[in-house]
Amino acid sequence: MKNKEIKVEDLEPRRFVNEKTEEILAMVGGDLCINALSGGVDSSVVTMLGHEALGDRVKTYFINNGLMREGEPEQVVTVFKNLGVNVEIVDAQKSFFDALQGITDPEEKREAITQTFYRDVFGKLVQECGAKFLLQGTILTDVDETVAGIKRQHNILAQLGIDPEREFGYDVIEPLLQLRKDGVREVGKALGLPESVYNRPPFPGPALAARVIGEVTPERIAVVRQATAIVEEELKDTPAFQCMAILHEDRVTGMREGKREFGLQIEIRSWESKDARVATPTRLSYDLLEQLSARITGEVSGVVSVTYNITKKPPSTMEVV
Repeated sequence: MKNKEIKVEDLEPRRFVNEKTEEILAMVGGDLCINALSGGVDSSVVTMLGHEALGDRVKTYFINNGLMREGEPEQVVTVFKNLGVNVEIVDAQKSFFDALQGITDPEEKREAITQTFYRDVFGKLVQECGAKFLLQGTILTDVDETVAGIKRQHNILAQLGIDPEREFGYDVIEPLLQLRKDGVREVGKALGLPESVYNRPPFPGPALAARVIGEVTPERIAVVRQATAIVEEELKDTPAFQCMAILHEDRVTGMREGKREFGLQIEIRSWESKDARVATPTRLSYDLLEQLSARITGEVSGVVSVTYNITKKPPSTMEVV
């Protein structure tokens, strides 16, 4: 598929949909295709594109890697069932946590997630259903950040010289490669996705593992998952492009009920951006920051410190891993 950028001001969403469904159909022919739906904007849009092009010849899976937000698998399945798309949940939590055990380096964590996703989980699904193609929602910003060496996006393969057919046994179709996030949202709207889906804040491919500094364990994911729910609830009415809770690696000294508590530190990030290439921290009120701090330290076990990031991208990045 062509990889020249289509800027949002030049995008004709319905024409784009028609062209990409024709391309997908031509590539897949009479074969089967599978895709992974996380519920994020990119994967949701590519899921609807695939089903518009192939109907029942694309099988959609939600990979429960144990790294998603609270209640996400069930919520995503319900939304897409209402859109006429059947989604099968695959429980792969043990595979991902086993692969991440003992790893603290950010790039090594991303590589572990990549290999587990493409080789172990999807390799098995391909063998079971006989599909020859994986449809995925890679966008232009994913490619830019990976090729530039900023951070390895887990869904980047061919652009790094990786032949998915040789390595994993199937080919990859990436119909959104010409778009950035703002363009993907317009295509989602044209495909009939509800606004709650096509305008959803971005969520990283490595999921909550991208928000844990240090080793990723079920216990540490549980902490950042609970903190994430609070941050997203409290900031839902702000104009933020994306907001998140980050769990730091080092413990810090705090006190509770007059006693020392050697506890956890959560960093809150909230961003203003259009396409994630550059971003500015949201100017949240001090009252709102105090409310966030009070809820997180009061509701998330073990947290004694809450901070707010005020550094622009660049030099910061939006996620920490």
